[in-house]
Amino acid sequence: MPDQIRTRFLVVGSGVAGLQTSWRASEHGGVIVVTKRSLFDSATAYAQGGIAAALGAGDSPELHRRDTLAAGAALCDAAAVQVLVEEGPARVRELSAAGADFDLAPNGKFKLGREAAHSRKRIVHAHGDQTGAEVARTLVDRVRESPGVDVMERTRVLDLIVDGGECFGVRASVAGRPVEILADATVLATGGCGQVYRYTTNPQVATGDGYAVAHRAGARLADMEFVQFHPTALDTPENPLALISEAVRGEGAVLLDADGVRFMPERHRLAELAPRDVVAREIFREQQRTGRVWLDARRLGDAFEQRFPGIFALCMARGIDPRSMLIPVTPAAHYMMGGVVTDLTGRSSLARLYACGEVSRTGVHGANRLASNSLLEGLVFAERVARDLASAPPLPPDIPTAGTWRVPPLTDRGAAQVAADAIRRIMWDSAGIVRTAKGLRGCVDQLGDIAQRLPEGATEERNMVDTALLIAEAALLRKESRGGHYRVDFPKAKRKWQRRHIEW
Repeated sequence: MPDQIRTRFLVVGSGVAGLQTSWRASEHGGVIVVTKRSLFDSATAYAQGGIAAALGAGDSPELHRRDTLAAGAALCDAAAVQVLVEEGPARVRELSAAGADFDLAPNGKFKLGREAAHSRKRIVHAHGDQTGAEVARTLVDRVRESPGVDVMERTRVLDLIVDGGECFGVRASVAGRPVEILADATVLATGGCGQVYRYTTNPQVATGDGYAVAHRAGARLADMEFVQFHPTALDTPENPLALISEAVRGEGAVLLDADGVRFMPERHRLAELAPRDVVAREIFREQQRTGRVWLDARRLGDAFEQRFPGIFALCMARGIDPRSMLIPVTPAAHYMMGGVVTDLTGRSSLARLYACGEVSRTGVHGANRLASNSLLEGLVFAERVARDLASAPPLPPDIPTAGTWRVPPLTDRGAAQVAADAIRRIMWDSAGIVRTAKGLRGCVDQLGDIAQRLPEGATEERNMVDTALLIAEAALLRKESRGGHYRVDFPKAKRKWQRRHIEW
């Protein structure tokens, strides 16, 4: 029989959304936070760009709202965007008060940067380009100091426990031991799914687990075709790829083709600061045409090291001195706009199940995330989830459980690794930056074959293939191009697809 643990609230995931939820919900009851590896293993710790919020002179929530809606390509939920931009500044100030060491101007106010598709300087940074790591450090400290929060590291959630449209917790593997964690309310904050692609900036834990377990449990998902590819990852043979923040282009770095010619000014009026989907596609096109694309930041000179110390160290460790050398870059899977459909308090279509952060589809990102809105979304909607959790009713006494079950041991680790590599290659080739009906149909067929051949115990690979199928099937259904979804055979956005969502 599996072990059983009961708690008031269960939070799955330890990125900005999971940590913020855990910390704030502990005021209303006991919290267990579970994470696949350690508390620090999340995409949050990798985030360089910063947090977008209307904090500066001449800026306002209304201007931030307009920029967000424009980037979202007529698929944003206007009410969710309003919540994001109005509540965002307070969340950033609270995080600063909680100990986050954000960069300040000489007058003591936040030092604000500008990134692509923002009409004002509104990006808050920490230590130049290490904002995510500082946010993670601050929230981990708050969680560890909260007596009402228990942390279970190296715990894999296998499935949700659902009966009659209600979620009562999860079935999990704790060091290979079957454990049922029963909770009055369960919060999915499992992050994204970049690891289903061959090139990604996401950490190795980002295998789409939350999307897969929610889908198998019958929760509503939407917009899974909208994957954002960051235009400028460092083009090296690594997994994940190191990120060259958009902020580097914001400071004046330009893109060059293999012949050393700048190409973005003739492709978009905003040149290197065009929306991410445009820049990623144009880099991809140049890679196919001339083989390599470079980021030229030499004009920054010694200021590069001062402004971007983390990126400078990343480059130097790989033999690239950005003060005098060109930086090789490539697009890479970076962020998922779709996910578990939630309302403005983070509630999903299943009672007692919430979602926040990248695994959720709040509607703030639409078809294309505006730069640096992701950490903000995690903070804003995690706070809303935490407040709503206070009203969660206690569990009924007669919870249906699965009876005797076991954690299946992985019978063939080599076969599981081959399957994961195949998923990444197929998705990059056929459901990546540029898509066609033929490629997507082949992708779905190949993913189906992989799913049938997975060895017993390949639970993470099963989540990868389930999530990859959701992306590919949605991309096949959306016969237009919009935001992060680009179809060569339907290269224009179509009016009839405005405000239409593909739901599962």
